[in-house]
Amino acid sequence: MKITNVQAIVLKLPEISSEADGTQDDLLIVVETDEGITGYGEVDTSPYVGKAVVEAYMSHGTCYGLREVVVGSDPFDHEQIWNDMWAKTYYYGRTGPVMHVMSGIDMAIWDIMGKATGKPVHKLLGGSYSDKVRAYASALMPSSKDGVKKMVDSYVSQGFTAIKFGWGPLGYDVHLDIDLVKTARKAAGDHVELMIDIGKRYRLKPAMYVAKALEQLNVYWLEEPLPAEDYEGYKRLAASTTLRIATGEEESGRLAFDRLIRETHIDVVQPDMSRCGGLTEAKKIATLAADHNILCVPHAFKTGVLVAASIHLIAAIPHAPFLEFSVTESGIRKELLAEPFVQKDGFVDVPQKPGLGIEINPDVIKKYGVRIEK
Repeated sequence: MKITNVQAIVLKLPEISSEADGTQDDLLIVVETDEGITGYGEVDTSPYVGKAVVEAYMSHGTCYGLREVVVGSDPFDHEQIWNDMWAKTYYYGRTGPVMHVMSGIDMAIWDIMGKATGKPVHKLLGGSYSDKVRAYASALMPSSKDGVKKMVDSYVSQGFTAIKFGWGPLGYDVHLDIDLVKTARKAAGDHVELMIDIGKRYRLKPAMYVAKALEQLNVYWLEEPLPAEDYEGYKRLAASTTLRIATGEEESGRLAFDRLIRETHIDVVQPDMSRCGGLTEAKKIATLAADHNILCVPHAFKTGVLVAASIHLIAAIPHAPFLEFSVTESGIRKELLAEPFVQKDGFVDVPQKPGLGIEINPDVIKKYGVRIEK
């Protein structure tokens, strides 16, 4: 089997807001083979930039577009393909958009391998620790207490047993932040897990202050309270509180995650498989987390393509207690899969069909696909 083509398809809602909602647009990766098997991946980056990384021509022998690197390869050589993509983009890659696009291509290659063998991806990754995964409703934090209460009531009534609120008004006023979380806890009761994502907006001392308050509210974790680069801050914060500290969605590649885990002493590492290097790299990152006895919970605020990849990783490792499950109303998120994932009683079934176990709805490509004139 040989890879014959790599497509990068930009999807975009008619209007894009400045909210931190990665479901407003998307970069869908389609990898084709000479045996008629097609794999799908997803990239969480600036879609136009990612598309350029796929389609760029080779420049001075050191800067290849990823399509040129991948076409002609056997998808079962996934480790070799990953290393080739890394080596042939070294001058302009190693992290950022190039690693993001590598992630989507790698995801699609795992989809192909599963379809070719008739096995779901988690079997190829080496584990079947669960046949269903616990999902947390992942939403932007409302700006009012009434809005928080209404959202909590809605998600609990839908069956969710865990909820994460992030971004929105959080990170600017610690007293408002604590009040909003208190409202969420009161509305959710004692048996629903709450996670809070600050979106990198605190400095160390405010983060310590809020962490102490959230300890009393039984918050499961505090996510990205500090900028991703503030390793010393994370280390001091983690040492100051019994609250779990979570971060990692901004990182790409196992080398960055190895440093993150060793130097920050965080409790939950959050590789995003549409950024961190795909399933090939995410499995290695999960092993690093296991070696340091911390939790690995993939970040997945995108469409069902990334959700599928995340579920398969979670099913294949022993230390991932949750699946991030976006509840945004974006048409791209809700409609991209022919059979969208649904949660029941707070859980989502692990796909048992070959590959990622998903099919793309072609009508969504027609509806939201962006034609880029060359």
